[in-house]
Amino acid sequence: MGSTLVQEFLEFIDATPLRSVAGLSARVLLKCRQLTQAEAGSIFVLRGRGTGRRLEVTSLQNDAVAAPSKLFVIPIDPGSIAGHVAATGETVFIDDVDAIDPALPYRFNRAFDERSGYRTRSILCFPLTTIDGKVTGVVQLINKLGPSDGHGRRRPVAFDRHFAEMVAPVSHIVGRVVERAAALEQIALRNRRLAQRNKELQAERERVVSLSRETEDAFMMSVELLARAAEVHDADTGSHIRRVNEYSYTLACAAGLPREFCDEIRWAAALHDVGKMSVDQAVLHKRGPLDAQEWTAMRAHTIHGYHILRGHPRLATAADIAHCHHEMWQGGGYPRGLRGEEIPISARLVAIADVYDALRSARPYKSGFDHARAVEIMRDGDERLHPAAHFDPALLALFAAHHARFAEIWDGFQKTGRSEATANEAGS
Repeated sequence: MGSTLVQEFLEFIDATPLRSVAGLSARVLLKCRQLTQAEAGSIFVLRGRGTGRRLEVTSLQNDAVAAPSKLFVIPIDPGSIAGHVAATGETVFIDDVDAIDPALPYRFNRAFDERSGYRTRSILCFPLTTIDGKVTGVVQLINKLGPSDGHGRRRPVAFDRHFAEMVAPVSHIVGRVVERAAALEQIALRNRRLAQRNKELQAERERVVSLSRETEDAFMMSVELLARAAEVHDADTGSHIRRVNEYSYTLACAAGLPREFCDEIRWAAALHDVGKMSVDQAVLHKRGPLDAQEWTAMRAHTIHGYHILRGHPRLATAADIAHCHHEMWQGGGYPRGLRGEEIPISARLVAIADVYDALRSARPYKSGFDHARAVEIMRDGDERLHPAAHFDPALLALFAAHHARFAEIWDGFQKTGRSEATANEAGS
């Protein structure tokens, strides 16, 4: 039943071009209510950082009375039901709000019932999380409707406990989708602010690189958000992006390329897979082999990425990388079948960095290799990788000479990741 529910949610969410947080929230909430026969409900999305973290209502629905038209914000306070779920990641079942155990930290807020005359009886509240357990939102369902009493009335009853087991995998999928939509909205907001700032400074600058530090910071934040939004389905996305940046920078410096180029590729490499946000999620999440049509859709991420990035002078290198990082030195790559020096040097550098990191990284369908085995495959190949055909031989020789630095970068990020995880556990 669980796998059927997961597939049903995927198909349901992907059945519409809606990508806003509000649009997705409304569809998710409606589907949750249909599955549980809930009379009403709401969805909260986690916003902000640190002490500014809060829950914002993005959808309210009620079949019995008019839901408030004005959305609101609540703090992440264990004293409220939704705040408790956001803070702890727990799923809460309340059979009767009048009989909540006084020993529990949360209480039911009766303000809406008192204003509207509505009668809340039972509640199911569960978190939306990413694959690594980070809470991104909360779903609160109210009054599961029981069978008709013969007079057309359906009285509220308790929610079924087995729904908690069913909802866990759905929570991860919906959590990732909502997180990606929220990231895209942040990007849009930052880009609007950046565009306005650029307009104000147009008379004083000839290139985007001469913008004030504030605008530059906004640009770099947009780059980071765009990169994360592209691969939010991957729990290791943040570290993967930063590692590929550092590998690419190491190779560019070893190749003696200009300092300005090395500095640029250090962030532009992060956008190599930005086109994946335009690929169907069912293809991205598929665990088994892709069929021909799915491979065509997956390979199109290079074209999507190019169209997303092209046309902006600061993103020209990033557009080349997104477009060409799957081209092969001896031809046969995609999307254009370029070969040799027809492939931009930036894409040739990132191709080596991306493949090395993919070999080191664990995936649902494979374990990660240690550094020695990854280097062996990069230099000598295996049944899937033919280095002489794939990589620029001069850059591959530089990799062979400097591979110890790649290991240092990998190990450094592993230590950083463990430290961050320990800090997060201590903070929780």
